[in-house]
Amino acid sequence: MAGSADEDVAITDINVTPLVDISLVLVIIFMATAPMVIQSGIVVNSSKVTASHGKSTRSEAVQVRLTGKSIYIDNDKIAEDKFEPIIKAKIAQNKKKLVIITSDRDVKHGKLVWVLDMAKMAGAKTISLMKEEKTK
Repeated sequence: MAGSADEDVAITDINVTPLVDISLVLVIIFMATAPMVIQSGIVVNSSKVTASHGKSTRSEAVQVRLTGKSIYIDNDKIAEDKFEPIIKAKIAQNKKKLVIITSDRDVKHGKLVWVLDMAKMAGAKTISLMKEEKTK
């Protein structure tokens, strides 16, 4: 039984090859996804409705007003299914590609996010969110 002495020896070496393989795959995944995360940001300017100074005036921007029941673009009531083509046309005509969004307090969060996404996809470079002053 000359082979039995070799069988009793314990393996004390640690195989690091699988660990290195997994680490390299994770590094490659992070390198591939990092630029996508950085590019998806939206520039949002927040100011008050009563602000009278700034880089742009309300007349130079596409104004979107959200209420609990409807959407207005430049004071024209718009149906939700017609919103996308109309906002694209308005932004295309606008030099600064600026959209000002004003929202009532009873507007659901999902509707506001949907309007933000539509404005961004329609070509808006800058989006301003206007809030109303608290009444005392």
